Amino acid sequence: MAQPAISRALLAVAALLITPLAHAQPAEPFFARKTVNIYIGYTAGGSYDLYARLIARHLGKHIPGNPSVVAQNMPGAGSMKAANYLYQVAPRDGTALGVVVEAAALEQVLGNSAVQYDAAKFLYIGRVATSNNIFMQWHTSKVQTIEDAQKTETIIAGTGPGSLAETVPRLLNAIIGTKFKLISGFPASTEAMLAMERREVDGASSSWAAVKVGKQAWLREKKIHIYLQSQPERHPDLPNAPSLTEYGNSPEDRQVTALYASGSGVGRSLLGPPDIPADRLKILRDAFNAMVKDPDFIADIKKLDVELEPLPGERVQELITRTLAVPASVRERAKVAFGR
Repeated sequence: MAQPAISRALLAVAALLITPLAHAQPAEPFFARKTVNIYIGYTAGGSYDLYARLIARHLGKHIPGNPSVVAQNMPGAGSMKAANYLYQVAPRDGTALGVVVEAAALEQVLGNSAVQYDAAKFLYIGRVATSNNIFMQWHTSKVQTIEDAQKTETIIAGTGPGSLAETVPRLLNAIIGTKFKLISGFPASTEAMLAMERREVDGASSSWAAVKVGKQAWLREKKIHIYLQSQPERHPDLPNAPSLTEYGNSPEDRQVTALYASGSGVGRSLLGPPDIPADRLKILRDAFNAMVKDPDFIADIKKLDVELEPLPGERVQELITRTLAVPASVRERAKVAFGR
């Protein structure tokens, strides 16, 4: 009779040993079998689209659970439509991210009526590269330089009230007396450059990355003249194109142009809406940091011949904080320039 009692005791001990092992099975990662959507503030063909689709191609494999990552365009109001959507409508669980204009925080500071977000509450995942918006004129245009534009009116394409394609010419009109006439309403630089090529406008703006990749024939055949770049210092590729910071008739005006040039540091960054749970935000940031070191991602960057200047999300967040803390005197001078 002792044998069954011993057997029962052994079974009980075995059950106690097995049960914790069953409970120790890891939970399925949150992102498993999910889709992460990346909303792009502009149409296809520009650098926002180019970098966002590169991210979509590589980010998923670095996220536990290997979700699908899908990039989709949401153009409108100089990418304000996508920024407002992320802030107000998109899910806040880590499955909705975006790539929007680098001046999103600045447009909030300067009272852009299209802004329906608090840039301080966006959560930045990371930056792929800095940005350098260039301003170009078609080779047959009478106006080829800023100095020409101070004497003669020239028609240029605008891509929405929050875009540098519109804010920079308006700023220069106000502070140094250029005569840029904006035709607004183009969804993105792709359409703006097409209008320039068709001679519907004299000039347009795009990122240097997009032009360098997509308009090599224009550069080779000297179809365009690049007369301005938005980053604080002249890019090595563009030594003859003045930087925005070189203009301004007073110290206050130069502070304003420097403020706009500072958006270059935010560049092509990936951000998410407020309130993503902290553990998922860390997962996304860690995945991004791993992605920008991934040999396959770097190979794609080199293949396209575009820049890779990554910055962790926490550092991008600091840049946004500094933009939002712009001195009141500079803010007011910029508002006066824009009539806001």
